[in-house]
Amino acid sequence: MDTQERLEHLQNVLRERGNRLTPQRVAILRALVSDKRHPSAERIHDVILPDFPTTSLATVYKTIALLKEIGEILELGFGDDGSHFDCRRPYPHPHLICTKCGAIMDSEVDNFQNLIDSLASKNGFTVQTHRFDIFGLCPDCSGK
Repeated sequence: MDTQERLEHLQNVLRERGNRLTPQRVAILRALVSDKRHPSAERIHDVILPDFPTTSLATVYKTIALLKEIGEILELGFGDDGSHFDCRRPYPHPHLICTKCGAIMDSEVDNFQNLIDSLASKNGFTVQTHRFDIFGLCPDCSGK
């Protein structure tokens, strides 16, 4: 799903649930689906402030909470470093995380769900959710 389709999908889902689509909320949604770097709430706030200077950080967090409630955003918590959000692919999937610059990149892996299912089956484990992060240096930081 491209960025515009994802934005329209989110707007339709929120509208169908009876949620208001204020210009600020639409700007937050647009910023979330446009940012491939898995932004923090603060980053989203910074992005929309030039167009909506009276929008509070709380408004961004409320929109994110609403999206989490309906399963349309994935939160990646990093303890003291806060959370980042993936609104483009709101389901568990592998991430490559740069330990130098903090970049978070999506990774496509063939048969990833088969790996999760196999690990669970071999250990008699019932998976509720999962998270798979690989830490290292991104191409920019490693000089490649």
